[in-house]
Amino acid sequence: MNFQSERHDEVELNITPLIDVVFLLLIFFMVSTTFQRETELSVQLPEAAAPESAVEDTVIEIVINRRGEYFLNGRELVNNKLVTLRAALARLSSGRKDTPLVIRADARTPHQAVVTAMDAARQLGLLRLSIATAQSAE
Repeated sequence: MNFQSERHDEVELNITPLIDVVFLLLIFFMVSTTFQRETELSVQLPEAAAPESAVEDTVIEIVINRRGEYFLNGRELVNNKLVTLRAALARLSSGRKDTPLVIRADARTPHQAVVTAMDAARQLGLLRLSIATAQSAE
Protein backbone atom coordinates (compact mmCIF):
# COMPACT_ATOMS: atom_id res chain seq x y z
CA MET A 1 0.00 0.00 0.00
CA ASN A 2 1.12 3.38 -0.85
CA PHE A 3 0.16 5.94 1.79
CA GLN A 4 1.83 8.89 0.22
CA SER A 5 -0.39 11.83 -0.34
CA GLU A 6 -1.10 12.68 -3.83
CA ARG A 7 -0.09 16.05 -4.94
CA HIS A 8 -3.07 18.23 -5.82
CA ASP A 9 -2.71 21.41 -7.80
CA GLU A 10 -4.60 24.39 -6.47
CA VAL A 11 -7.58 25.31 -8.54
CA GLU A 12 -7.55 28.94 -9.73
CA LEU A 13 -10.52 30.79 -11.05
CA ASN A 14 -9.57 33.20 -13.80
CA ILE A 15 -12.01 36.15 -13.60
CA THR A 16 -10.47 38.19 -16.43
CA PRO A 17 -13.06 37.03 -19.01
CA LEU A 18 -15.83 37.76 -16.50
CA ILE A 19 -14.59 41.34 -16.03
CA ASP A 20 -14.38 41.75 -19.81
CA VAL A 21 -18.00 40.66 -20.18
CA VAL A 22 -19.14 43.03 -17.40
CA PHE A 23 -17.35 45.97 -19.05
CA LEU A 24 -18.89 45.12 -22.43
CA LEU A 25 -22.35 45.02 -20.85
CA LEU A 26 -21.71 48.34 -19.13
CA ILE A 27 -20.64 49.96 -22.41
CA PHE A 28 -23.65 48.46 -24.21
CA PHE A 29 -26.12 49.86 -21.66
CA MET A 30 -24.43 53.28 -21.62
CA VAL A 31 -24.59 53.56 -25.40
CA SER A 32 -28.11 52.20 -25.82
CA THR A 33 -29.72 54.24 -23.02
CA THR A 34 -31.59 57.33 -24.14
CA PHE A 35 -32.21 60.29 -21.91
CA GLN A 36 -35.49 62.04 -22.47
CA ARG A 37 -35.72 65.73 -21.64
CA GLU A 38 -39.04 67.30 -20.92
CA THR A 39 -39.08 70.63 -22.76
CA GLU A 40 -42.65 71.58 -22.07
CA LEU A 41 -43.38 73.14 -18.70
CA SER A 42 -46.71 74.38 -17.50
CA VAL A 43 -46.15 77.80 -15.91
CA GLN A 44 -48.84 80.19 -14.73
CA LEU A 45 -47.42 83.68 -14.11
CA PRO A 46 -47.41 86.20 -12.51
CA GLU A 47 -48.61 86.18 -8.91
CA ALA A 48 -47.02 87.42 -5.72
CA ALA A 49 -48.01 87.30 -2.07
CA ALA A 50 -46.61 90.75 -1.27
CA PRO A 51 -49.01 93.69 -1.57
CA GLU A 52 -48.49 96.32 -4.23
CA SER A 53 -46.10 99.05 -3.13
CA ALA A 54 -46.85 102.76 -3.29
CA VAL A 55 -45.38 104.49 -6.34
CA GLU A 56 -44.67 108.09 -7.25
CA ASP A 57 -46.76 110.27 -9.60
CA THR A 58 -44.10 110.41 -12.32
CA VAL A 59 -44.09 106.67 -12.96
CA ILE A 60 -43.90 105.35 -16.50
CA GLU A 61 -46.15 102.35 -16.85
CA ILE A 62 -45.79 99.84 -19.68
CA VAL A 63 -48.78 97.54 -20.04
CA ILE A 64 -48.36 94.53 -22.31
CA ASN A 65 -51.49 92.66 -23.32
CA ARG A 66 -51.68 88.96 -24.18
CA ARG A 67 -50.94 89.67 -27.86
CA GLY A 68 -47.71 91.50 -26.96
CA GLU A 69 -48.98 95.01 -27.74
CA TYR A 70 -47.50 97.86 -25.70
CA PHE A 71 -49.39 100.65 -23.90
CA LEU A 72 -47.36 103.46 -22.30
CA ASN A 73 -49.28 105.30 -19.59
CA GLY A 74 -52.52 104.14 -21.17
CA ARG A 75 -51.67 105.05 -24.78
CA GLU A 76 -51.11 102.30 -27.35
CA LEU A 77 -47.93 102.36 -29.42
CA VAL A 78 -48.21 102.25 -33.20
CA ASN A 79 -46.17 99.01 -33.41
CA ASN A 80 -44.34 96.53 -31.23
CA LYS A 81 -40.79 97.33 -32.38
CA LEU A 82 -37.96 98.01 -29.97
CA VAL A 83 -37.12 101.31 -31.68
CA THR A 84 -40.66 102.64 -31.20
CA LEU A 85 -40.79 101.56 -27.57
CA ARG A 86 -37.37 103.05 -26.82
CA ALA A 87 -38.32 106.40 -28.43
CA ALA A 88 -41.56 106.58 -26.45
CA LEU A 89 -39.75 105.75 -23.21
CA ALA A 90 -37.09 108.38 -23.91
CA ARG A 91 -39.79 111.01 -24.51
CA LEU A 92 -41.68 110.13 -21.32
CA SER A 93 -38.59 109.91 -19.10
CA SER A 94 -37.18 113.21 -20.44
CA GLY A 95 -33.67 111.81 -20.14
CA ARG A 96 -33.95 111.17 -16.38
CA LYS A 97 -32.43 107.82 -15.53
CA ASP A 98 -34.08 107.65 -12.09
CA THR A 99 -37.64 107.70 -13.47
CA PRO A 100 -39.51 104.66 -12.09
CA LEU A 101 -40.68 102.21 -14.74
CA VAL A 102 -43.36 99.60 -14.03
CA ILE A 103 -44.00 96.75 -16.46
CA ARG A 104 -47.47 95.19 -16.19
CA ALA A 105 -47.73 92.16 -18.43
CA ASP A 106 -50.61 89.78 -18.88
CA ALA A 107 -49.85 86.30 -17.56
CA ARG A 108 -50.16 84.92 -21.11
CA THR A 109 -47.98 87.61 -22.71
CA PRO A 110 -45.20 86.25 -24.91
CA HIS A 111 -41.96 86.30 -22.94
CA GLN A 112 -40.21 88.12 -25.78
CA ALA A 113 -42.50 91.15 -25.34
CA VAL A 114 -41.44 91.55 -21.70
CA VAL A 115 -37.77 91.06 -22.58
CA THR A 116 -38.08 93.72 -25.30
CA ALA A 117 -39.53 96.19 -22.80
CA MET A 118 -36.73 95.47 -20.34
CA ASP A 119 -34.14 95.82 -23.11
CA ALA A 120 -35.52 99.23 -24.13
CA ALA A 121 -35.27 100.39 -20.50
CA ARG A 122 -31.70 99.07 -20.26
CA GLN A 123 -30.67 100.84 -23.47
CA LEU A 124 -31.98 104.13 -22.04
CA GLY A 125 -30.21 103.50 -18.74
CA LEU A 126 -33.39 103.54 -16.64
CA LEU A 127 -32.38 102.36 -13.18
CA ARG A 128 -35.68 101.88 -11.36
CA LEU A 129 -37.46 99.01 -13.09
CA SER A 130 -40.12 96.86 -11.48
CA ILE A 131 -42.51 94.20 -12.73
CA ALA A 132 -46.03 94.40 -11.35
CA THR A 133 -47.75 91.20 -10.23
CA ALA A 134 -51.20 90.34 -9.00
CA GLN A 135 -51.58 89.37 -5.35
CA SER A 136 -52.21 85.65 -5.05
CA ALA A 137 -55.38 84.50 -3.38
CA GLU A 138 -54.33 82.40 -0.39
